[in-house]
Amino acid sequence: MRKEPNDSKLNLWTIGAIAIVAYCLANILHEALGHGGACLLMGVRPKVLNAIFLEWDSSSVPPLARRIIAAGGGFINLLTGMIALAMLRWAKPSADSLRYFLWLFATISLLMAFGYVLFSGVFWVGDWKMAFRGLAPEAVVRIGLTFVGAALYFVVTPGLILPSFLDFLSITPFRESQIRRLLRFPYIVGGTTFIAAGLLNPHGVKLLMLSAVSASFGGTSFLAWCKIPSAIPSFGTRAENPLVLKFYPGWITAGIVMLVIFVGILGPGIVFQG
Repeated sequence: MRKEPNDSKLNLWTIGAIAIVAYCLANILHEALGHGGACLLMGVRPKVLNAIFLEWDSSSVPPLARRIIAAGGGFINLLTGMIALAMLRWAKPSADSLRYFLWLFATISLLMAFGYVLFSGVFWVGDWKMAFRGLAPEAVVRIGLTFVGAALYFVVTPGLILPSFLDFLSITPFRESQIRRLLRFPYIVGGTTFIAAGLLNPHGVKLLMLSAVSASFGGTSFLAWCKIPSAIPSFGTRAENPLVLKFYPGWITAGIVMLVIFVGILGPGIVFQG
């Protein structure tokens, strides 16, 4: 990556640490609070909490409870993503590192929530297959999930997240360098972290590809290929308060702690006794 004069304001160590925290937190909330919380709400016993999946006792679970548990992960991603976005827009935190974390966490959460709908429709696997299976002919459900997921992912998500992202960019000849650091680099870091945790899962390569790779490199691929417009008409061109991310030891520490939890502890999984 060629170093530009503006790069000194966007420290890669800090960005990488924030990316680790945002990616891991989004998935922990998906599995533990989303699926796990729905299990407890439905009176179902969770068996294993892993970085990339939650196993639960499915014996004698009625169909409605199965659907609620399956939908719980995506619901929590949507809810927490919207809360983070609201905090960014209306609380207006003064710390640039917190501004960026809220935006990245919101973006990852929404991309996971909406991308999973599209993924389930196209490949007929995962949470939304379980949530909608049997409610209508399979072809109808798949087409519906695919079209709804595509609209949410490719139309709704950019409208929600890009206006806030424009606030981070300064108007310089090095704008593309800022985009690489704030979008493309976190995508690589987050995806690599998911794969590291997924390699330790007890079910092997199939689940690694189905959950870790699809959720990270697939679900958040918007960060890799999206084009950033020079302005969004309804918000105008934003360059009054461009982002400055220096080397923050606090975020580096948080990233290391999250790596230990997500890869070292949740990678192999936590087994619940009883």
